Amino acid sequence: MRLIDDITAFLEGNGFGCRHQTVHDHDVICTTAAGSGGMRMILPLEICALTQEDAYGQSIRTEECILSVCKDNAYPLIITKDRWESQHEMMKARLMAHLECFSTAYARNCEVRRIEKSEAQAFLNENHSYGYAACRYHYGMFQKRATGQNESDRKGKLLAVATFSNARKWVKEDKVICSYEWTRYASLPDLRINGGMGKMLKTFIAEIRPDDIMSYADLEWSEGGAYSRLGFRLEDRKEAVMFSIDPLTWKRSPTDKGNGTPEDRLYFRNFGSNKYRLKLTEYK
Repeated sequence: MRLIDDITAFLEGNGFGCRHQTVHDHDVICTTAAGSGGMRMILPLEICALTQEDAYGQSIRTEECILSVCKDNAYPLIITKDRWESQHEMMKARLMAHLECFSTAYARNCEVRRIEKSEAQAFLNENHSYGYAACRYHYGMFQKRATGQNESDRKGKLLAVATFSNARKWVKEDKVICSYEWTRYASLPDLRINGGMGKMLKTFIAEIRPDDIMSYADLEWSEGGAYSRLGFRLEDRKEAVMFSIDPLTWKRSPTDKGNGTPEDRLYFRNFGSNKYRLKLTEYK
């Protein structure tokens, strides 16, 4: 079954009306959000490139499609074939959240505390699209108080994880600047935590006292508006990454790792990342 048909069947099975339109030779699903009734665009991407050159060309055409969609609508939810197949339950939950079908928690009813690497690793491998990445600091957000039935059911549960790198140090105008990378943030995929990212960030800043924090917004997921709302500034654009994909398991890995041969792999080039930075100490 084509990816667009599979996603459409899932949505219609959950009561959403769908229509398809073609944008720059890409089939896009149009539907309405459950809560606000606003238009939502979903861009299914088949993974079919047999060479890196084909994947590059497809990526450029897809970027044109995304730009066209964004002229009149919010950033589309991009669902690639490999994600849909290899992280099926997470992607279904993310799709429903995109359509405003999610539970809500409030950061004011939660507490943030350090957690062990093993706990962060298990949570991120299950709930983050790229899984766990090496880092120095691991924080978890837990439901502490309940103001409704749903929150009562989650009391004491780990709702979200944020991780940060160790310091990278450099000298600016005779000052030693300690810069950290916010490497991962993920909540349960069917949950929206109002103020969640902000509370994680404030806890890290209060404990570690960084001079500078940077992070990346993967353009396969979003433009990074959440970072802007937290006071980060868009600084740069990170180059796209070429992935090779095993068509049996649908697992992806960067091509610079040298996995597989052209005969047994498919290829996908993502859309790069927006680099954001939050300066907490003035320097040039």
